[in-house]
Amino acid sequence: MKSLSVRPSDLARLTLPIVAFAAAALLSGCGGGKAGGGEAAAKVNRDEISQAQVNFLLAQQRNLRPEQTEGAARQIVDRLVEQQLAIQKAAELKLENEPGVQIALELARREVLSRAYIERTGEAAAKPTPEDIKKYYDDKPALFSERRIYNLQEIAIEARPEQMAEIRERLTAAKNTNEFVEYLKSAGLRFAGNQAVRAAEQLPANTLQAIANMKDGQAMVVPTASGAQVVVLAGSRTQPVTAEQAGPSIEQFLLAERRRKLVEDDMKALRAAAKIEYLGKFAGPAPAASAAAPTASGLSSGDINKGMATK
Repeated sequence: MKSLSVRPSDLARLTLPIVAFAAAALLSGCGGGKAGGGEAAAKVNRDEISQAQVNFLLAQQRNLRPEQTEGAARQIVDRLVEQQLAIQKAAELKLENEPGVQIALELARREVLSRAYIERTGEAAAKPTPEDIKKYYDDKPALFSERRIYNLQEIAIEARPEQMAEIRERLTAAKNTNEFVEYLKSAGLRFAGNQAVRAAEQLPANTLQAIANMKDGQAMVVPTASGAQVVVLAGSRTQPVTAEQAGPSIEQFLLAERRRKLVEDDMKALRAAAKIEYLGKFAGPAPAASAAAPTASGLSSGDINKGMATK
C-alpha cells in the first residue's frame, strides 16, 4: 500500500440569540420606560416594548420569507413580553445586585460593543471583483473544477512520537488495510476505525490537496495531538462545480476573509499601541498551545450545495 505523509461550541422559550438578546437588553435597560424609543409594540405593566426592538430582532432572522414576517414578528413580541415579565420580577427580587448577574450583564455589554467594533471595521472591506472570484476558482481546482467525492477509511491511532516512523513504514509495506490493522493489534496500539464519504469541501484544508493527489488504494498519515490518523482512499468520483455555480459563495467567502483580515490587522495595531499587563497567574508566558484541529476548507459543503442547487 503506497503511503503519503502530510505535516501538520420552561426557560427555553425565553431564549433569544445571545447577541440579539444582549443588544435588546442593553437597549431597553433594566428599568422601566419606553424601551428603545419610538412606537410601542406592547406594554407590560409600566414598561413598553418598542417596535425598534422588534425590528432589530426580526432582522436577525435568516432566510425569512416575506409571508413569514408577520408571524415571526408576533413571536418576537411574545418572547419580549415574557422576557420583560422576567426582567420585572428580577428587579423586584433585586437580582441585579447579585455578583454573577452583574458579571453577566457586563459581559453582554462587552460582547455587543466588541461586535459593533468588528462590524464597523469590516465595513471598509472592498467587494471582490469578478477577476478576484475567477482567480480563487482557478487556484483551487480540488474544490471546484476537479472536485471529487471521496470514500475514505480513517484510522485514529494513539501513539508516541518515537513510534511514528514504524507506523509509516508498516503502512507503506502493508498490502491492504486489514494487514495494517493486524499490525496495530499485534503492536498493542490503541486505534479506532471509521468509514466516511466526504466531499472535497468537507475535508480539512491542510489535507485536501494531498488527498486530491492520491489514487484509489493509497494512504496517508496525518500527525495528531495523540498520535496519528491514517486516511485510506478507498474510492472516489468526480462531481465538479462550475464557476457560475461557485461564484456567489466564493464572493461571500472572499468578502468575509477581507473583513476578518481588516479586523485582525486593526487589532494588532491596537495591541501594539496599548499598554497591556497580565497579572497574577497570567503574568508568566502563555503555555504552549496544543495541536490544533485541522481547519475546514474556505467554503462549506452547504455553500457548495447551494451553488449546485442540491440538498
